[in-house]
Amino acid sequence: MPQHATTAMRAALRSTPAERAALGKEARRRSPRSGHAAYEPSSSRRDPLGILEAQSATRVPELVPIRYGRMSESPFRFYRGAAAIMASDLAGSPDSGITTQLCGDAHLLNFRLLASPERELMFDINDFDETLPGPWEWDVKRLSASFVIAGRANGFDDAERARIVSGTVRSYREAMISFAGMGNLDVWYTKINDTGLKDLTTGRLHKKGRKKLDRALAKARARDTLQVFGKLTQLVDGRPMIAADPPLLVPMADLLPDAERTTLERQFRALIDRYGLTLPSDRRHLLADYQLVDVARKVVGVGSVGTRCWIFLLLGRDGEDPLFLQAKEADTSVLADHVGASQYRNQGERVVAGQRLMQATSDMFLGWERVEGIDGKRRDFYIRQLRDWKGIAMPETMSPRQLETFGEVCGITLARAHARSGDRIAIASYLGRGDSFDRALVTFAEAYADQNESDHRALLDAVRTGRLPAEELTG
Repeated sequence: MPQHATTAMRAALRSTPAERAALGKEARRRSPRSGHAAYEPSSSRRDPLGILEAQSATRVPELVPIRYGRMSESPFRFYRGAAAIMASDLAGSPDSGITTQLCGDAHLLNFRLLASPERELMFDINDFDETLPGPWEWDVKRLSASFVIAGRANGFDDAERARIVSGTVRSYREAMISFAGMGNLDVWYTKINDTGLKDLTTGRLHKKGRKKLDRALAKARARDTLQVFGKLTQLVDGRPMIAADPPLLVPMADLLPDAERTTLERQFRALIDRYGLTLPSDRRHLLADYQLVDVARKVVGVGSVGTRCWIFLLLGRDGEDPLFLQAKEADTSVLADHVGASQYRNQGERVVAGQRLMQATSDMFLGWERVEGIDGKRRDFYIRQLRDWKGIAMPETMSPRQLETFGEVCGITLARAHARSGDRIAIASYLGRGDSFDRALVTFAEAYADQNESDHRALLDAVRTGRLPAEELTG
């Protein structure tokens, strides 16, 4: 597939609606929708553990065993860390030739509640570490397979899992058809806030499910800066500082000797100043009212474990006016080997640009910067708030009906993200109003869940034989 797909996307958008619809129909002839059902590992398939090892080679060595330990816990946790493996498996698979901005890691736990700058509670995609332009089908396939893997973990039977995946893909398809009939601004203004989320689930959830949703919304609102300030800090000589919880959270004072720490502190202060230049002018003015107080290294996620991630404690008007920022290392996307390099030289800017393009509204402190570490290596980072009304799904507590409803909302959300950046008319034309693509993805998702289970067993064997080190931790 040609790179810098944004150029092709823009060219397509300048065509007439009829021409764009014809593009989708022609793509359907070249790559039938039923063809997406197939998944067979290639005879030249790369060793999945070799892919993980290649990623680990650039990560913080003492944290790599934590990554393998977390991925060992279950097939679903393995899947969360295996975006690079799936990207390799999808390369060369059937696709329509129609591109859009991809999340790149669109599994179900990367759809969650978060706050808008206007203090609305939103439902949207959250993780864009791997974002790049590419075949829109890849995001839909990763999302679909994640529901099968979660359903198997819950003990759901074949028919229940098929309904969940079919509902997810149908919602994507129907939403894309709806977006194809909208004007550009109407698509851009579309969002799912807490009220919209309740409206979408009305009639789909029983009383118990509606109560669970209400609790999730209330819990998300409680997970704000003040909550994390109380959880992660302690008073030291009357001053709030980040509390140690090694190895998951290590203050800089405990991580480096005095001389190196002083150097890194200067670099981090400069990072915050420079990164502010990537923010809109009003946010830059707000950021300038805060002062950096403390820094710590934090272990985050599953697939991201071992990448360099720092959290910054800043204080504003007084000691009760905190702001937590997170600076996360942005490496080359796992998609890049298969769809081509990013148009952005800074990988942090790649992440931010993709996030702003795909989300209905993004974190008010979202920006990027490049930093030279104490080892002399220059690394790219993106920065955002550590926590601001964050709510994450708990699929292990969901009934089949609840997981099906969640999948439908995820499908609509992903369609909106793709419709903002790609040719929504061509994609809708390709999908059509029948359920051929829906049924194909049910078959694909089951087959890929089998592959994921096989790869997870290979990881367990590698840990057992000592090929890969694994450390089990809570948190």
